[in-house]
Amino acid sequence: MKKNTDAAITDPTARTLPPRAVLLRVLATRDRSFEGLCFFAVRTTGIFCRPGCPARTPRPDHVDFFATAKEALFAGFRPCLRCKPLAPSDAPPLWLADLQAAIEAEPQRRWRDADLRQGARLDAVALDHGFESHSGFRDAFARWFGAPPGKARAADCVTFTWIDSPLGPLIAAAVDEGVCLLEFTDRRMLEAQLARMRRCIDRPAIEGDHPHLQQLRRELADYFVGKRTRFTVPLHAPGSAFELRVWQALQQIPCGETRSYVALARMIGAPKSARAVGRANGMNRLAIVIPCHRVVRDDGSVGGYGGGRWRKEWLLRREREPAGAHLTA
Repeated sequence: MKKNTDAAITDPTARTLPPRAVLLRVLATRDRSFEGLCFFAVRTTGIFCRPGCPARTPRPDHVDFFATAKEALFAGFRPCLRCKPLAPSDAPPLWLADLQAAIEAEPQRRWRDADLRQGARLDAVALDHGFESHSGFRDAFARWFGAPPGKARAADCVTFTWIDSPLGPLIAAAVDEGVCLLEFTDRRMLEAQLARMRRCIDRPAIEGDHPHLQQLRRELADYFVGKRTRFTVPLHAPGSAFELRVWQALQQIPCGETRSYVALARMIGAPKSARAVGRANGMNRLAIVIPCHRVVRDDGSVGGYGGGRWRKEWLLRREREPAGAHLTA
């Protein structure tokens, strides 16, 4: 199994990992302060893990490192069943652990916002994270955030996160305008969808959280247990004029109902464009919230679905159940 590094070379927003020597030390010591910053994969087993996985330490020459779990998945590795790298990490970030220790050391102190914003000198950050030169750190930082460290707070980024669901993990992304991506992580077209999104939204990508993602997570949780039939989270879905008409029409299909491709074409005033409607339906980057799963074949059969036909059947079945009803995948 060979790691594909082409994306890291051609994509200026690709995340940069610390030097391999640093990553090998992280692996040898199982340093959990690197949780969420890197993942290691073992070529001989085809499995990838978190930095703190308790499994036996593999030989260094058998290991590949990835900046995100998504990259490891795309390279063909399977998630470890012990450390569950697709699940949210329960390890607090290093800054939080330090803050907790400081509060415990001074329980009577009244902490202010200013106490939390002092940060560290840029030189110390670069050297502490394994970069051999300040210029190397600045170049890597600019490729990741699209701006040098001194301007990073003003940088406008696409923020990615993982969301668990009864149908498996979802990858979600948001910008200040709204949620711009929601896809199942095993969708075959995911890489193409990510590439198209990067062309439509030319901003650096980072992992983290965002108010829109928090709202999306809450609304999805309500939806999956039958408490919600429509989504109110802001959406940002750039596309062609025709695609936008199709995606807007999809959102007008009531929960629990379906429409055929021909009917959807009529809804947008283009009755002879059923085939083009099908293509636009497949290009939807916001699964569930823009309900392309509610479009079926003219004969009423379920038809295909980017996330897998079984998921489409599950979603339609759940939407036809009374409010509060629970289904299993």
